[in-house]
Amino acid sequence: MPSLPLYIAPARFDDAEAALAQVQAIYRSSVDHLRDSLQRFVAGSDDGQHVRACYPFVRVRTDTVARADSRLSYGFVAGPGTYETTLTRPDLFAGYYLEQFRLLLKNHGVPIEVGTSTQPIPVHFSLAENDYLEGSIGPERRLLMRDLFDLPDLASMDDGIANGTHEPPAGEPRPLALFTAARVDYSLHRLRHYCGSAPEHFQNFVLFTNYQFYIDEFVKLGHALMSDAQAPYDAFVEPGNVVTPRGGASSGTPPPRLPQMPAYHLVRPGASGITMVNIGVGPANAKTITDHVAVLRPHCWLMLGHCAGLSDSQQLGDYVLAHAYMREDHVLDEELPLSVPIPVLAEVQLALEQAVADVTQLAGYELKRILRTGTVASTDNRNWELLPEPGPARRFSQSRAVALDMESAAIAANGFRFRVPYGTLLCVSDKPLHGEIKLPGMANTFYRERVDQHLRIGMRAVELLRRERPGALHSRKLRSFVEVAFQ
Repeated sequence: MPSLPLYIAPARFDDAEAALAQVQAIYRSSVDHLRDSLQRFVAGSDDGQHVRACYPFVRVRTDTVARADSRLSYGFVAGPGTYETTLTRPDLFAGYYLEQFRLLLKNHGVPIEVGTSTQPIPVHFSLAENDYLEGSIGPERRLLMRDLFDLPDLASMDDGIANGTHEPPAGEPRPLALFTAARVDYSLHRLRHYCGSAPEHFQNFVLFTNYQFYIDEFVKLGHALMSDAQAPYDAFVEPGNVVTPRGGASSGTPPPRLPQMPAYHLVRPGASGITMVNIGVGPANAKTITDHVAVLRPHCWLMLGHCAGLSDSQQLGDYVLAHAYMREDHVLDEELPLSVPIPVLAEVQLALEQAVADVTQLAGYELKRILRTGTVASTDNRNWELLPEPGPARRFSQSRAVALDMESAAIAANGFRFRVPYGTLLCVSDKPLHGEIKLPGMANTFYRERVDQHLRIGMRAVELLRRERPGALHSRKLRSFVEVAFQ
């Protein structure tokens, strides 16, 4: 028999806060059991007994085809049946879980059930923020862990639900959320690795960029805001969990070297601030980071970066607001077929256009001088312009593409796949089809003149999007006709 924590039986709740308290109790009991057992194992004590603890689950049952308000985009199940998901980190997701529970109770009028699932918590996912096994035990003991503890099982954390390919076996509940608890835990650990900061610091509005220049400006602005007593942000967080509160001194230790995709956070109450991530260059990075940020269920992510202008009428420093994506990056071809269109979201488009107008103080016909709406092509070939004639230029012309980059299509497509509102505003930094390639002097001038303005446009767009109701921002365009209930 495995060593298990005290069993907490399933119970029904018609109060969301009581249901959340039960989730917290089950999770805390499970994690405490794993940590205590692991401490004894690291100290050299074990009795050969397998140690196991499982995630909490939430379940809802309904027997009617009558659905909730047709204007809703989430918060209801697709039809009669039993729906279930496992849950993790109720400390981090307390507000999110509470909202989902309240919506289910309100929209279906039936109790929700909370209990202990049969999905084991991998011991690695029970570790506290600063716990590291590698320095505590030798290779032989690490091998022995496989016999005594449950390790991460990739088969239990694939993206079949999000991809629309998951088919529950007969008699098993249908999914209630896009991600299982193990999948969420996996991504939380990946975020620490790639971004260098704890998931707790991530905000609900995320800016992605492919240039360090934008991060430099964001850091400068973040510190300036922290010295402003009237600033709308409470703290600025940098890699290594270095926290600078408004009006206070910084705490924490910067890492000896920056992580692969460093993240910076302007923190507001309710995680309503801004996170900015330098994803670097390439569609693989764009997919990787959005695969993991998606489990945090942000309200929106935006791409702010540089692009090649494809139209001769464009000038360096002009902006491109993507209204379609030509996907030639190939990183999501298996998960999201090219035949699937990636729609633009009206609320995001309007906010981005208004933000450009607000920051540049241009409007109407004058705004069109620097802002063009059009198709953005994304490629996985950084040296596409060196391909033999006619190369991809003919395809770009046929698609009416006005800009090309490497990341925007992947970020938008993964937003669509994971039901996260998305948008793209790029800035023209070169025009290789028209003889204007990036040269050091030209690039330096461009960066000085445009990076600060572009960043402020992105932050202004977030201010506008923050005013939207989450139910409106999370558009029904992102939801399938057989959809999970959780946002």
